[in-house]
Amino acid sequence: MYDIAIIGGGPAGLTAAIYARRAGKKTLLLEATACGGQMNNTGKVSNYPALEDITGPQLAQSMQKQAEDLGAEIAYDRIVRIEPGFKLVGEEDEYLAKAVIIATGTEPRKLGLDGEDRLAGISYCATCDGGFYKDKVVAVYGGGNSAVHEALYLSGVAQKVYLIHRREELRAAGDVVEKLRSNQKVEMLLGTNVTKLLGDKKLTGIELSSGKSVELDGLFVAIGREPKCDFCSDLATDGEGFIVADESCTTSIPGIFVAGDVRTKELRQIVTASADGAAAAEAAIKYLA
Repeated sequence: MYDIAIIGGGPAGLTAAIYARRAGKKTLLLEATACGGQMNNTGKVSNYPALEDITGPQLAQSMQKQAEDLGAEIAYDRIVRIEPGFKLVGEEDEYLAKAVIIATGTEPRKLGLDGEDRLAGISYCATCDGGFYKDKVVAVYGGGNSAVHEALYLSGVAQKVYLIHRREELRAAGDVVEKLRSNQKVEMLLGTNVTKLLGDKKLTGIELSSGKSVELDGLFVAIGREPKCDFCSDLATDGEGFIVADESCTTSIPGIFVAGDVRTKELRQIVTASADGAAAAEAAIKYLA
């Protein structure tokens, strides 16, 4: 029996583990793949206070080491449901806890087009897969900060990058948009949607709602993310499926708390996920008391 079980090993979960252990609570962190979450897909983190030159994986490893050095246990398992009494049922084992913190984050939103799960050449992470497209032609679909950063990153690898967005104006911050506009390798196709994926086994191009067809070696989809919380359907969620909680990170079920990108919030960044992890841990500690 653990005092606090944390589901998810991104910055929110790792910070929660650090705070829980500093309070002397027997703590288990459950991660389905590798600790770090989206940090592992981030080349350089430039907006985390006091750490101006660190990569996402380096920050993830540092957080994990701090949690482990404090005595947090880490188990690799994917939780499929939470039963009454806080029995966490995973694919590999079952775990009991007095309080639970959900910090599972999000996953990429897909296009929903035929062939998306079948065709090679479609990715949701430029820093993960960009290296496969050296001197090739690629496109990024999306108009937010993530999409623009992906396009800028790919411009350092690929021969040409298209940025495609359904609106006439990008939603990204002005400074990164200006960098994009001045990049000679990037061509913006605005006010149009991707309507069809072309190719048999490998992506060869796309069709757009504007009627234009574009030949491509790769397509990077950056149209937002969806919460990973299908295992906790009893919790109150908003219209997009994010778990409802305020800054206290308290959910609709006493003893279950939520931290990071999976909860309702305006800003989803590493620093806000870490803040949530601290708040959720403190709320869980008070609940146990």
